[in-house]
Amino acid sequence: MNKPLDFSHANRRDFIKTTGSATAASVLAGVALPRVHAAVDDTTQIAVVGAGGRGTGAADNALSVPENIARNRLVAMADVSTAKMDNSYKALKRRHKDKVDVPAERRYIGFDGHAKAMEHLNRGDVVIFTTPCAFRWVHFQRAIEKGLNVFMEKPVCPDGPTARRMLDLNEEAKKKNLKVGVGLMCRHSRARGELFNRIKDGEMGEINLLRAYRLHGPVASCYSLPPKKNESELLYQIRRFHSFIWASGGSFSDYFIHNIDECCWMKDDWPVKAQAAGGRHFRGEYVDQNFDAYTVEYTFADGAKLYMHGRTMPGCYGDFASYAHGSKGLGIISMRGHAPAPCKIFKGQSMKDDVAWAYPGRESNPYQDEWNDLMTAIREDTPFNEVERGVMASVVTAAGRFAAHTGQEVTIDQVLNHDHDLSPNSDKLTMDSPAPLQMNPDGKYPVPQPGIIKDREYLEIDADEA
Repeated sequence: MNKPLDFSHANRRDFIKTTGSATAASVLAGVALPRVHAAVDDTTQIAVVGAGGRGTGAADNALSVPENIARNRLVAMADVSTAKMDNSYKALKRRHKDKVDVPAERRYIGFDGHAKAMEHLNRGDVVIFTTPCAFRWVHFQRAIEKGLNVFMEKPVCPDGPTARRMLDLNEEAKKKNLKVGVGLMCRHSRARGELFNRIKDGEMGEINLLRAYRLHGPVASCYSLPPKKNESELLYQIRRFHSFIWASGGSFSDYFIHNIDECCWMKDDWPVKAQAAGGRHFRGEYVDQNFDAYTVEYTFADGAKLYMHGRTMPGCYGDFASYAHGSKGLGIISMRGHAPAPCKIFKGQSMKDDVAWAYPGRESNPYQDEWNDLMTAIREDTPFNEVERGVMASVVTAAGRFAAHTGQEVTIDQVLNHDHDLSPNSDKLTMDSPAPLQMNPDGKYPVPQPGIIKDREYLEIDADEA
């Protein structure tokens, strides 16, 4: 019963692999849609910025959109890692063949690669942003200037200053009627959508408690040993971005955002404050900034609670699920990963009670559905902009992380309006730049010290003094 469960494989790529293209198609796939894209050959060109696993997965979804919705072609790629670029290109070319037209001269390596890749797109084409979120505002700004539609991965910001910057930029995106998707694919889950509708119709009564769990063993991407020989500190931290708060918000923001967002969706509200506990226990020689365990209590304006429990420790009980408790019953939001979602409503507060409703059959792939929905909006020119929700989900998640790392109760507004920019020079970095975060003299990185450092998550070592 207490055997740890390994959920590290429950990602976009494996879900695509196991469901296949037939089951991945959206319920909209059979609907003939008008062609309104400006391209002469009626093809939407795609560029991907960030060619790691998420970039490859997002590009795969883009190229898997049914052709009666959109004809997509990948024409440019950018990353700071040649190895990731090569692996991504080979995988996409092998899977999609004629839909991948990215010769070597359109595969850009470097921090300016995003701008170079976007030069191959026309207004109305789509650019994918899957780099660490510290760079999201930099890339989004360029896409808006070019008049490009965007798909960006979550989280969209690691801190208050970048959150506000993203919201300001999005006002410009809305003025240009750009369509922007954010990779919180659970919002496109058909099963969760039906559960949400039933909650809104009162089938569960008042939602007063939500519970979310991501408990599993150590995940390699969150636990880092020192850099490889001859690897620059900056490129090392970007390669291991889950390990560094400046780059991604750390493992808490990068991984727990899905559970937090889907719970807030079911509540149809955002919490107003958070208090939390967490600590580092299973470290060995690892040098990253993450805690091994987090427990966060979020409070909504009406007093309802959301509890988020996260742990990455070996030999412990495992769980990966989200639940909603209403005055009339219990609802399963997700279980054993993000997708597919076995959504149900029970007549009592236990899963041993009678089932009042269950989503019929196996839902379609929400990773694919979010792309089908985005491309449908582009083709039909209907409103589609998920940035504000993506920012709020990122800020609410960051509030839980901040509360755990400082040991303080914090409001969502405090985090949104906080002045600590974790990476103020993201738009100025080059391949030769020092990393925004430097090691301590003992060969470790600054880590959160709850109750000691109360107004920010850690104190940086100045690059000039390191």
